[in-house]
Amino acid sequence: MKILVFNFGSTSSKVAVYEDSNELFAKTINHDQSLLEEHKVPIEQYDVRKADIFAALDENGFKFEDFDAVCSRAGLIRSVESGTYRINEQCVADAKDFEYGGMQPHGLALIIADSIAKEYGIPAFFCDPVSTDEMTDLAKTTGYAPMKRISRFHALNHKAVARQCAADIGKPYEDLNLVGLHLGGGTSVVAHDHGRVVDLTDCSEDGPFSMDRPGALPLAQVIEMCYESGMSKKELRTLFKRDAGVYSLCGTRDMREVEARMNEGDKDAEMAFKAFAYNHAKYTGAMAAVLKFKVDGIYITGGIANGKRMVEEISQYIEGIAPIYVYPGENEMQSLAEGALRVLRGEAEAKEYKA
Repeated sequence: MKILVFNFGSTSSKVAVYEDSNELFAKTINHDQSLLEEHKVPIEQYDVRKADIFAALDENGFKFEDFDAVCSRAGLIRSVESGTYRINEQCVADAKDFEYGGMQPHGLALIIADSIAKEYGIPAFFCDPVSTDEMTDLAKTTGYAPMKRISRFHALNHKAVARQCAADIGKPYEDLNLVGLHLGGGTSVVAHDHGRVVDLTDCSEDGPFSMDRPGALPLAQVIEMCYESGMSKKELRTLFKRDAGVYSLCGTRDMREVEARMNEGDKDAEMAFKAFAYNHAKYTGAMAAVLKFKVDGIYITGGIANGKRMVEEISQYIEGIAPIYVYPGENEMQSLAEGALRVLRGEAEAKEYKA
């Protein structure tokens, strides 16, 4: 089975081709930044991104008629359970809808996948979107009745790495309790209870801060800021989405630079580095508590997991909970391909996305 896979970021598009689980081709396309700056809304980038993808595939000898399926990330859509879904008109509409958080670059990937499926008559899928929701009602309950915690996290990578960790432990994923840390530009800490992510942190709203998002903040100070800063709602959203976290502490979104500056004696960088580790360790303990401290393993993944010193800094706090497994980077492209492949082989049934 030959599968085309998409995963879009804010300035680049990842495209890959798999034959079954084997990668035949992969490329990260860095688009013309002046064009992206001119067209900041993702849907306005449709023609540019699609043309660049078509050119990359054509240059490497791939024809769309040869693909058995296309699979992409999904954008911010309705809450769904984990699994592989067939792309339909409802999820395309929701990927564009501000009600679910506004269109994101990975939502544009879904729209382009849908257009290719219609043009070439092949099935199109998405897998484990960020809105994957397996949280318990207990986990969603907050201290103010009208407000509920929302499930948004790096579901695609967490699910894939959890299965890999389970294989390394030597037991089925569904038989284990795991705590997982995804450390990238955004971060999340999750609790897997026998195959379901029953609780989690979202660095845009709670838990530890990430490279540019704030995590949990002192509520009283947030209220004061909203009323006294003179900033608009849009400006505040932008600040807490792009200019908070480590960036606000020492002026960079690159943990490698933070570590280098720390090594040179920069005290702000040292505090940012150590506080990042401390907070992620603290919420690892919280997720272990969710699992009543019956934890079979803790895994650390994401780009920042490539940094040995950061892994060691976090591990010193949590090594007494359970064995630690480290999987640097992310394997989202292969996870998308394998999600589609399970459906194509009849090992799983494609789920229907509904309103």
